[in-house]
Amino acid sequence: MTIAPNISYNNSLMSHNRNMEWLNNRRIIYVKYPWYDEPTKVFPWGWYYEDGTHQCYELFRSKAKITTIRSLKWHMLVLKFLNKDISYDKYLELCYFLIDKRNNFTAITIPSDLLLRFANEVFQHQFHMAPKNRLRKVIFRIGSGLTIDEKLSIVGSLIGRSKRITEDDIYQCMLEINNKGDKITISGIAKLLGCTPRTIHRNMGDELKLEKGVLNQQL
Repeated sequence: MTIAPNISYNNSLMSHNRNMEWLNNRRIIYVKYPWYDEPTKVFPWGWYYEDGTHQCYELFRSKAKITTIRSLKWHMLVLKFLNKDISYDKYLELCYFLIDKRNNFTAITIPSDLLLRFANEVFQHQFHMAPKNRLRKVIFRIGSGLTIDEKLSIVGSLIGRSKRITEDDIYQCMLEINNKGDKITISGIAKLLGCTPRTIHRNMGDELKLEKGVLNQQL
């Protein structure tokens, strides 16, 4: 198959919820909680992993868009991993839906022939292990009923107990702050984790600084 699927749209600018509905109606899996790693503590709202877990995939959990080829390929890989039995045509339709800027998932333009090459490579990929993923310590169940402020408070209190703040801890805080619709600042992250801004600066690499700028720009 070499031609992009013909996907119809009722509106050229679909809302975030409408796009998620498109995925749900097609039974596309985009969330998976840890399957082997045991949580340190289980709460009604979710799980806490003291040492963290890489086994949590929550695609599209925020409204931040895909801004790089690398990020796009990672999303395509994870979607194939989570939907192991998906047909080629359905997977290709999903990929084209993902890159259409009208659907607000991506902020970059990808030629159809390039996407087709990526899709073919990923679809034929043999998964001997799960796709690389960031470490997560606090995971909230979908429909936990918590407000964004309550989630921020929980993340800060649990992660802030750690003796050493890591990039992954900072990244989780960045996502929660972004979900609230607030600008991500070094002082804001430090306040949330109960540490000094210097600690955040020391543990924040160039990639994370770039991600911080991207998230703030998309507010």
